[in-house]
Amino acid sequence: MEKNNYQGALQHTLGSGFNAASTAAEVIKRIDLTGKIAIVTGGNAGIGLETTKVLAAAGATVIVPARDIEKAKQNLEGVSNVEIEAMNLAEPDTIDAFAEKFLASGRPLHLLINNAGIMWVPLQRDSRGIESQLSTNYLGQFQLVAKLWPALKEANGARVVNVSSLGHHMAPFNFDDPNFEDREYQTLLGYGQSKTASNLFTLELDNRAKAHQVRAYSLHPGSIAGTELARDADMELFKQMGFFDEHGNMRPEILASLKTIPQGAATTIWCATSPLLRDIGGVYCEDADIADLLSEDPAIQTNAKLHQSGVLANSLDENNAKRLWDLTEEMTGIEFKVN
Repeated sequence: MEKNNYQGALQHTLGSGFNAASTAAEVIKRIDLTGKIAIVTGGNAGIGLETTKVLAAAGATVIVPARDIEKAKQNLEGVSNVEIEAMNLAEPDTIDAFAEKFLASGRPLHLLINNAGIMWVPLQRDSRGIESQLSTNYLGQFQLVAKLWPALKEANGARVVNVSSLGHHMAPFNFDDPNFEDREYQTLLGYGQSKTASNLFTLELDNRAKAHQVRAYSLHPGSIAGTELARDADMELFKQMGFFDEHGNMRPEILASLKTIPQGAATTIWCATSPLLRDIGGVYCEDADIADLLSEDPAIQTNAKLHQSGVLANSLDENNAKRLWDLTEEMTGIEFKVN
């Protein structure tokens, strides 16, 4: 019987040989992606841009769906093996249009990297009335995977990589009020919930898709300097979280813990290409290895520390994962049959 990662059964480090300081270029060394097709959402900025460059340099053809085509062209100028297409994860119609165009090309899809995401935003809702972080960070992932499923299956060996976050520690998925209709909106609760959802989706997707040689992974890229993720952040919130002092200066210990963009893209690349993961899926990774499980059970405590590393057990719970899949089909109107 094949193993799955329900309840974090496979959350054990593999001794990959990499660590928090490893870069994406180091992780992909000696891996040839010639003839492979990849899609990288958010692939024109931050760690997504680095992911695109590294995959393309290894020989893959990389499609980058982007909200701002002109910005994407500027940022990707000079990068070979790249195609740019229009898509906005917060607009379901654009996801459908992008997927339809890709499927019409008749190509298999070997790597789908769901990198794009938002954080620190005030309460906003998409055209369906769904809170924006849940919509962009999770529902968009689900829809894109569902619509591209025929191409993933056709690859005869594909990987879906969902860029999650240590931020899933901030909040479990709230099944009673996921859309903040009956509770006060707090931006970090919205963000945490969306990342917990991404972990649960990864878990369930892998279990359903592995029979078709499609594996799924979620990951924490690290806290990274130089990305656009905090462009909407409130300095007072940073101070409350202890990232900045009362004068608005980043605390030295926080600064020392930040990764560079090439280091931040390393775990994504590892999940997408590592031969160590050939027979393992549904796991949450960090620092280019499988992360340790955080549990309330003292018998299975590991080196992971709450709000510093590791994956919470509630985001790898089988019942939660199946329940979320059903709820997501209701919220999106998409019946995703993995067959």
